[in-house]
Amino acid sequence: EYFYFTGCITYYDVGFKYLGLNMIESAENNLMLLNKMGIEPVISNDECCCGHDAFWSGDEETFKKLAAQNLEAIAASGARTVIFGCPEGYSMFREAYAEEFGPLPFEIMHITQFLAEKLEDSDMSFSDREGRTITFQDPCRLGRRSGIFDAPRKLIELVQGTRLEEMEHNRENAVCCGTTAWMECSSCSKAMQKKRLDEAKAAGAQILVTACPKCQIHLTCAKKNTDQDIEIMDLGSFLAANLEQDTEK
Repeated sequence: EYFYFTGCITYYDVGFKYLGLNMIESAENNLMLLNKMGIEPVISNDECCCGHDAFWSGDEETFKKLAAQNLEAIAASGARTVIFGCPEGYSMFREAYAEEFGPLPFEIMHITQFLAEKLEDSDMSFSDREGRTITFQDPCRLGRRSGIFDAPRKLIELVQGTRLEEMEHNRENAVCCGTTAWMECSSCSKAMQKKRLDEAKAAGAQILVTACPKCQIHLTCAKKNTDQDIEIMDLGSFLAANLEQDTEK
């Protein structure tokens, strides 16, 4: 029924240990939430990078090879819905894959869309006993490119005790994390990241939640050059950390 597209998160896990990040944890937490709802998606060793970075760097030949392999892996699974943990994968399938290969023979959903639709009807509950203030970083591929703004905020608001405060620039006006396709992270990029962290601080947030691994990586890296102690978390991990433990399994 379902295919969970893991994407490049395992490679990020290897590459960014020096930032103190455990990137694979976000995929594990997404799957834990799905499993608790009785959903056991296909996880395939045959999937590969969605081709986002190759596509946006102009390497169309590599993109087409990667895309063809992914479409073959999904077709072999028989899944009717593909759930993406990464906004870049979701936006690539929605736009570039559909343009290159025609209408997709399966439904696609970002994990925030899927959870926002399903969690309220589940027996899971979430609570932050510390009563912390949260702000949300809109990933550019999820927000401006795919128009998904409400779903992640709905999920944050499911966590009882938290306060969601918006940064000065949010939704379609959100400031991006400054770098994509692993191109040069220049002084301009760092200035954008620093501005974003300043906006989170001005919002009074103790936790900056995002739904994109690259946002998490770049903002965590930029934080090392500031005196800020704001926590930067993936949305799935934020939900998992606040899941009520006495919830029926």
